Amino acid sequence: MNDGTLPDGAQTLLDIAHWIAIAAPYMAIVVAAGFIAACGISWQRALLVRDALAGRVRVETVPTSTFDPSEGEVRRWSQHLGRVSYAAGGTPGRGRAARLHYSARNGRMHCYLEGHLHAQAVLTMPGFAEVEIRASGSRCDIQPVRFSMPAPRRSRS
Repeated sequence: MNDGTLPDGAQTLLDIAHWIAIAAPYMAIVVAAGFIAACGISWQRALLVRDALAGRVRVETVPTSTFDPSEGEVRRWSQHLGRVSYAAGGTPGRGRAARLHYSARNGRMHCYLEGHLHAQAVLTMPGFAEVEIRASGSRCDIQPVRFSMPAPRRSRS
């Protein structure tokens, strides 16, 4: 009854197990190399974010007593703040985002807008008609924003 051969399914399973055993050391090397590369990329991104957060600029927004924005002004200002991210270039998202900070000193509330150093020109532009922007440094120190040129589109013909 037993002539020393295995059924087709069992032989296929043994062949697969054999190839896995042969490839296991090589796969372990590939997985380890991928892990090391991912750690290196994460470390590089963390350094970029740290440098970006260390060099952020802060401006104070001072509204007038009659400040009452309409829905359209708020929408326009939110689009304006979206440009801060584009001006930051290749910095990861955590380092290029615009942030609003509120604080109270001596019974007065202060609103600060903070962003990437390269977006200083965008941050100092007034967003509302009745809000003054106060930059901490001189306005002549502000560098213009330079956006990279998009790659030309190729035609599909």
